[in-house]
Amino acid sequence: MAAARKVAIIGGSVIGLTIAFRAARAGFEVTVFDPDDSGPAGTPARSAAWVAGGMLAPYSEAWPGEPDGLRLGLEALAAWPALLEELAPYQASGGSDGEAAAEGESAEPADPWTFGDIRTGNGCLLLGCDSADARDNNLALDWALETAGLEPQSGADTVDPATLGDADQNNLAAENPVRRITRRDMRALEPGLTGQIRSAHYMPGEGSIDNRRLLGALRRGTEALGVAFVRRRIENLDQLGAGAEAGFNAVVIAAGEGSSRLANLPVRNVKGEVLRLFERPGCEPAPTHVVRAQVRGRPLYLVPREGGLVVGATQYEHGEDRQVTVAGVRDLLSDAETVFPAIGEYELRETIAGLRPMSADNLPYIGPLPPELLGGPTSFANDAGGGEPVAPLILAATGHGRNGVALSSVTAEAILAYLEEGADAAVSGAVAAAHPARILRGRKDVN
Repeated sequence: MAAARKVAIIGGSVIGLTIAFRAARAGFEVTVFDPDDSGPAGTPARSAAWVAGGMLAPYSEAWPGEPDGLRLGLEALAAWPALLEELAPYQASGGSDGEAAAEGESAEPADPWTFGDIRTGNGCLLLGCDSADARDNNLALDWALETAGLEPQSGADTVDPATLGDADQNNLAAENPVRRITRRDMRALEPGLTGQIRSAHYMPGEGSIDNRRLLGALRRGTEALGVAFVRRRIENLDQLGAGAEAGFNAVVIAAGEGSSRLANLPVRNVKGEVLRLFERPGCEPAPTHVVRAQVRGRPLYLVPREGGLVVGATQYEHGEDRQVTVAGVRDLLSDAETVFPAIGEYELRETIAGLRPMSADNLPYIGPLPPELLGGPTSFANDAGGGEPVAPLILAATGHGRNGVALSSVTAEAILAYLEEGADAAVSGAVAAAHPARILRGRKDVN
């Protein structure tokens, strides 16, 4: 199939923007439809990506029984360096348009969120606070390593990360991506962490990015590449078949939970609450590594940000509820203080809740949508080539749940392959496992 050259993307959060950026760089004519540009630099401030922690942590987030998710996460982690290099020109910390401030002008950006280095942390620590937490972490990590074809680490010797040079760190990340470390070695890496933990693992190849700076760089980059933005909610695909929006060769559905109104895709909202804390004068400096922990059975993360931390996250099956609860804030601060005692001296600057778009099986939908998931053939077609009208290629890129930021890199690579090569594009096994057609197996309720 010839490459689709005119592309509509429904959804302008991190998945839609990353696809738009990669597609525009490849020469596609791209239009993004999204009603939310309420954040700084036109970013989607109501999206889950605006709230997210921004962790790149496939091993420390691995969950037994979800091997396809682990493999997809590992591919995404490997794809991030290239994407960050492509985005580097658009993360500038100068004027409000991303250009360097003129002589005599303030070098501060017009907004405090979307400018600056996207990468914020290198390396990840995973902690277990009691014996049950340690057991759970060991089981999950051993499963993840065995799934990836590597030796489990629960019975391995500990390693002192502080004794490793850069080359050794890189080798450790590639050959031994998960290592047990002692409490002493953990505190050598992060002196502010408590010594009252039962287990510690170090993942040197993992890390984090600033989600809001990423969104800002993507928005600036796509605009610089000529991507058109339409502030509009698309209720059904027929809206793209008439008027100024006609003639698309391909449509990408990247609308999060809203994707379920455009196709027969089961996507639900899962609420998550997050805190943003900033250092005050005299405070213990924030960790520079991602810190993930199990605290008496509750998951916690502390993610580095310039001058502070993101603390998260709660999880509720709460539909459209975006209100931050007292109980959620209490639990997050209590668990965070257990791991990082000095956090009580920090400024609590922001409490925010977002809605993660979760698929039915926690694996995103990436790839061409079969007619059964569209309720039959699409009712609009394009005639861009002057011949018989051809139904557009309809692609899904949705249902990423809590991993939308992390998986945006590999999702954009996969969708670009489908745009360039058609529905039969050669993709990796991990991407193929995320094909939307998987939900048809055993289902009798699809139109």
